[in-house]
Amino acid sequence: MRITILAAIVLCLIGAGIYSIASNNKKEVEAVTAPKQLFVATDGDDENEGTKEKPLRTIQAAVDQATAGTTVYIRGGTYTDGFEVAHSGAKEAPVIIRNLKDEKVVISGKDKVMEEDTALVNVDSKQYITIQGLTMQDLNADSPDFAVMGIFITGNSSNINIIQNHIHHIGNNSDEGNAHGVAVYGTGKMEQIRVMDNIVEELTLGLSEAVVLNGNIDGFAVTGNTVRHNNNIGIDLIGYEGTSEDPDADYVRNGTVQGNVVHDNSSFGNPAYGEDYSAGGIYVDGAKDIKIKANTVFRNDLGIEATSEHKGQYADNIEITENNVYENNYTGISIGGYDEERGGTKNSSITYNVLFRNDTKDLDGGQLLLQHDISGNDISHNVFTSSKTGLFISNYFKSNSSNTMTRNVYDKEESRENSWIWKQQEYNDFTEYQEATGQEEDSAFIEVHYMDVSSKDFTLKEGTTAQAVID
Repeated sequence: MRITILAAIVLCLIGAGIYSIASNNKKEVEAVTAPKQLFVATDGDDENEGTKEKPLRTIQAAVDQATAGTTVYIRGGTYTDGFEVAHSGAKEAPVIIRNLKDEKVVISGKDKVMEEDTALVNVDSKQYITIQGLTMQDLNADSPDFAVMGIFITGNSSNINIIQNHIHHIGNNSDEGNAHGVAVYGTGKMEQIRVMDNIVEELTLGLSEAVVLNGNIDGFAVTGNTVRHNNNIGIDLIGYEGTSEDPDADYVRNGTVQGNVVHDNSSFGNPAYGEDYSAGGIYVDGAKDIKIKANTVFRNDLGIEATSEHKGQYADNIEITENNVYENNYTGISIGGYDEERGGTKNSSITYNVLFRNDTKDLDGGQLLLQHDISGNDISHNVFTSSKTGLFISNYFKSNSSNTMTRNVYDKEESRENSWIWKQQEYNDFTEYQEATGQEEDSAFIEVHYMDVSSKDFTLKEGTTAQAVID
């Protein structure tokens, strides 16, 4: 009995000790992850404590103090300093840099003197960072020697959120210049990059892109953004440009481009391109394992394009689905390289899209452009309505093999003579086209009834033959 009582006492003491240690550990964790707030205002002072009542003056001063678990709140006004993120966050304690409530925060590059690549916001090899609710504008250069950017993320950064920002009037006016709105360059390995609900517009891009992910990026989401009125590519996902330190992983992969509105992006008049209509709204250049879903893409040069500019490389396993693609200058959707010195597209799918009156500039791109080196692709369950050219499919290359085409609907309009170009041969009769391809057996050339074309509602009316074909 004495042994039992003693044992019980010992167990109680041990338990108390364990509880004490656990409590101390909990307090220590809470001390590390306890939320912290810093405030910045145009009438603040960098010698202040950074409270709401005594804010700091510059964003950089606050960011320098922002360790894991800190939210930097920026009061409304115009700031000219920009900032570089100094510390990483943690999974349960990110660093958040954002506007306070709905106050408009402008970061202006108007007074910056540039002699190298310059961004208003820099994130280099940091983790668990959110940049939210900021406006970046008025950063311009006239040199081919460096790029200007709204937001630049590089190194081996991961778990980065770029949310609800407005980026506009950033550009490089040189003939060979480069500029970006949001540029993510995976020189080291990057994971979980999210670009969501931003507006990126009115950029002078030169040879570059409004929103770009380039290099060793494994896992991303580009969703809900509006990308418009830029003079080159809207959204670009790139591989094999020598960006990554690891050449075997030098491509963007495993991500989603969904729910974006991408329009009026054109290279026509861009000094780097002259009078070429070559800017894609959404462009996959050598990236892999990507879903492009439910985007609205219109009045660009090419609506959606998936290929590789590097010979022997491919856009691979790209799923292009449920997008509305209309009134683009050259073509609606394009796969394959633009000449035989480029790479191509393989193991990809184009399904359940509406391609409506693209090729507005009569450039022989049709609604769907099939170019060099395409194989193993599925093109099915799409609805095509031609522009005044009447051209549905444009395929001027013979390097087109092992692709499957079925259950597509081609809109038959009595006022229009339609055509399909297949391996350099033009067909004006749908049956002849079917025989030439050896496919499209379950496809149809019939009148299409959309819900409301005037409001760009391309939903097919219930019970129509066209709906039955693609279902």
